[in-house]
Amino acid sequence: MNLPPVLCLMGPTASGKTALAMALHAQLPVDIISVDAAQVYRGMDIGTAKPSRSELVRVPHRLIDIRDPAQPYSVAEFCADARREIEAIHAAGRLPLLVGGTMFYFRALEQGLSALPSASPAIRARLTQEAEAQGWPALHARLAQQDHASAARIKPTDAQRIQRALEVVELTGRPVSQAGPAVPTYRFIKLAMYPAERRILHAQIAQRYQAMLTTGLVAEVERLIQRADLSPDLPALRTVGYRQVIAYLSGALNYQEMVEKGIIATRQLAKRQLTWLRADRELHRLDAHDPVLLRSVLDYLTTRVHL
Repeated sequence: MNLPPVLCLMGPTASGKTALAMALHAQLPVDIISVDAAQVYRGMDIGTAKPSRSELVRVPHRLIDIRDPAQPYSVAEFCADARREIEAIHAAGRLPLLVGGTMFYFRALEQGLSALPSASPAIRARLTQEAEAQGWPALHARLAQQDHASAARIKPTDAQRIQRALEVVELTGRPVSQAGPAVPTYRFIKLAMYPAERRILHAQIAQRYQAMLTTGLVAEVERLIQRADLSPDLPALRTVGYRQVIAYLSGALNYQEMVEKGIIATRQLAKRQLTWLRADRELHRLDAHDPVLLRSVLDYLTTRVHL
C-alpha cells in the first residue's frame, strides 16, 4: 500500500476508454500514458483511433506518435518508456493514468517475467524474414541494444539463440538475462471497461470502422504503402484494420469484403482483449454503458487513492 499508485484503464477496442480518460483528466490530477501498440506510430491516426489533434492539444497523451512505422516498437521498449513517464508524472506530484487495449503491455509492465514464455510462431516467422533481408548479424546487433548480456554470449551467426532472445524480449518486456519475477515498484489500481452486452460492442465496432473509412482510412493506408521503406510485413502495417485495407488496395479483396473482414478482425481483437481481462482477478470491472460511469469511477478511486 506504500508503493506509488498507478491508475490503469483497460478494455476492449471501441469500449469508450479514451472518452472516460479525458473525463477523468478534467476531474483529477492525472496525466495520461497511452498503452497501445499501434498508436505509437506516426502517420497512423485514423485506423488506430487516436484522439484528435485538438484533443491531444487539450489533454496530452504520452507515448503517442513516438515512432516511425518503419521502426518496430517492442514491449521491452514500451516498459522502459512507460516507467520513465510514470516516474516523471509522480515527480510532478500527479497521478499516472495508463489507458489502452494492448493487454500484454499492461501485464509486462506490472508483472515482468516470471518464466520464459512459450514460442510465438508469428514472431519467429517475422524475425526469420527480417534475417533473410538483413542477415543474422544485423539482428544480433539489435539484440545487443535490447539485451547486452545475452548478445555478449551469443555468436552473431547463432540464428536459433538470437531469435529466441529477441522473441523473449518482445514477448515479456525483459531480457533473457534478467529472467525472474519482477519486483513490485508501483501499486496498480486497475479498472476495466466491460460492455453490458456483446452485441452493443459489436455495433460500436462496426460503426467506428465505417467512420474510419468515411474519414479517410484508405487514403491514410495509401500514403503509408507508397513509402519505399514500409513493407506490409512490418508490425505497424499488420495492425487490425490496416492489413484489410492493404489487401483491398492490392486487389485481393473488393471493397465490401474489406469492410466485412475489417469488422470481423476487430471483433476478434475485442474478444482476445476480454479474454485477457477475465484472467485478471485484481481489476475492478466497469459497466461501459453505465449512465453515471464517471461518478462511479470517481467514487471508487476516492477509496483507494488520496486525491
